[in-house]
Amino acid sequence: MSRSRTLLLAVLAAALAACGKPEAEAPAPRPVIAQVAGTKPAEGANVYSGEVRARYENDLAFRVGGKVVARFVDVGATVKKGESLARLDPQDAQLGVESARSQLAAAAADHVLAQAELERYRDLHARQYVSRAVLDARQSTFDTTKARLEQARAQAQVARNQSSYTTLVAESDGVITAVNVEAGQVVAAGQAVMRFARPEEKEVAISVPETRLGELRDANGIVIAVWAAPDRPYRGRVREIAPNADPATRTFAAKISFVEPDAAVRLGMTANVAIGDRATGDVIALPLTALAEVDGKPAVWVVDPSTSRVNLRPVAIGAYREDGVTVRDGLRPGEVVVTAGVHKLVPGETVRVLSETLASPRSRAALEAAVRPGG
Repeated sequence: MSRSRTLLLAVLAAALAACGKPEAEAPAPRPVIAQVAGTKPAEGANVYSGEVRARYENDLAFRVGGKVVARFVDVGATVKKGESLARLDPQDAQLGVESARSQLAAAAADHVLAQAELERYRDLHARQYVSRAVLDARQSTFDTTKARLEQARAQAQVARNQSSYTTLVAESDGVITAVNVEAGQVVAAGQAVMRFARPEEKEVAISVPETRLGELRDANGIVIAVWAAPDRPYRGRVREIAPNADPATRTFAAKISFVEPDAAVRLGMTANVAIGDRATGDVIALPLTALAEVDGKPAVWVVDPSTSRVNLRPVAIGAYREDGVTVRDGLRPGEVVVTAGVHKLVPGETVRVLSETLASPRSRAALEAAVRPGG
């Protein structure tokens, strides 16, 4: 009897065990694509090409019109202050000087005669031989001749100035960058005949898209490299940013001044301008697909290599670039960051990394060495 009872109890226990709920299986790790956070030079995608120009450059013109009889300089000539650059036919100007000189002599003679007559009439009036009205008339004649004499002197000076304007001279040391006139050509007053540049201050003219204006204004380090000497970088600074965009290219013109140029920098050379922060050196770069959001701020999903679990970490974005974004704070080089499917993850979720890619630096060698610390 006891044996049958024992067998029955065993059968009932097995049945009860069969009726229990099975344990839930753990979910499979979510597959993700990740990237090992690597570094790139801070200026890698922010290099602009431009032309070396002089800060002070202007057109030269004759102040009078006439026929060009001589041109003394060519394009590229280095000139000194006071050096003659070109000359007009001086014949008409000389005739004007002679005419003004003759008018001045006639006005001086009239004035001398009026002064002598005034003295005589004053003596006659003192003796009461002439009336006061006659003396006043002589005084008026004297004043008129004096004014005419001053006018003739001024006209004579103007004529001499006009004669001197037939020779175009350099007002300071500089370089002729363009010539628009040849001997025998007739030019009008104010017509540009040459382009003059003062090379003591050089700068690079570049065009910047509107998305980069803030970066340019806040740049702590700017490096310039001319194509003729790519291994010799120069420090630069922002001198001017145009207030309006170019209507054709929709870019803003900017001028970057050389801090300490040398003789290797020549006007008209092509140069690269790298915008970066010299203090930061290399920065962490990630693709845009790696960005998530927490409390309205950017964040990334970081994979714990020991547990394969992900955690959402806030980061500080440095700049948006063509190849992604740079991270200023919140991430260390070598950490694994999810780059695809970030909006489907939850904190603490286990993931399976399908592929990892190490960010590869790409930039221009000469500029990289310059903007890195100790470069």
